[in-house]
Amino acid sequence: MASPLIRSALPPQLSSLTPTQLRALAADLTESADRDTKPTRLSEYRPYAKQREFHAAGATFRERLLMAGNQLGKSVAGAAEVSMHLTGLYPDWWCGRRFDRPTHGWAASDTGETTRDNVQAQLIGPPATRELWGTGFIPVDRLISTKPGMGTPNLLDNAVVRHVSGGISTVGFKAYSQGRTKWQGPKKDWLWFDEEPPLDIYTEGLTRLNAVVDAIAWMTFTPLKGMSDVVMRFPIEDQ
Repeated sequence: MASPLIRSALPPQLSSLTPTQLRALAADLTESADRDTKPTRLSEYRPYAKQREFHAAGATFRERLLMAGNQLGKSVAGAAEVSMHLTGLYPDWWCGRRFDRPTHGWAASDTGETTRDNVQAQLIGPPATRELWGTGFIPVDRLISTKPGMGTPNLLDNAVVRHVSGGISTVGFKAYSQGRTKWQGPKKDWLWFDEEPPLDIYTEGLTRLNAVVDAIAWMTFTPLKGMSDVVMRFPIEDQ
């Protein structure tokens, strides 16, 4: 039983709680503090030279393409940048495009399944394990809500994210397989294409950026289709 001296020192709204309730409250506060100070995927992201060069190009170019082999950090770079633009949490080393406002964009891949398993998983966390949502590049304390998608189990339609300004950002999850008409809609600040899109999907997506002066689009993929019309839009650098 708590001593009268300790109990009398408690704020009035806590003085009526039992010792069990006080212990539970203390545990909750400790868990919250640990969560707030625990490193996140975003805070721990350290790009290698090519990733950093890719991010930096966003300060100058409206469209970017990061091509590389499998498992070389393409999707990681794309997801990290999405999270920065959604949250406004830009690291000290950041020299790419910087938005000073909440943003709204689309993140996409080939099908509902690949969008869920790659794009959504990188940003939110394991799609089938809801208790782990918030372990992706969007920190859990910034993830306000999610809306289920249709047609693919555990696929999200969108996520709502708290920006450092106090405003609200959103990311919508799209698939190329939905067809061009599903890529029509309101203006966007940014687009991330993970895996190479068909040219008509890519150009329709770019149309969503036309009304936003500082809007950007970037793609991350392994060039499995060779010198396609999409790849040919970008000059080839000398290595």
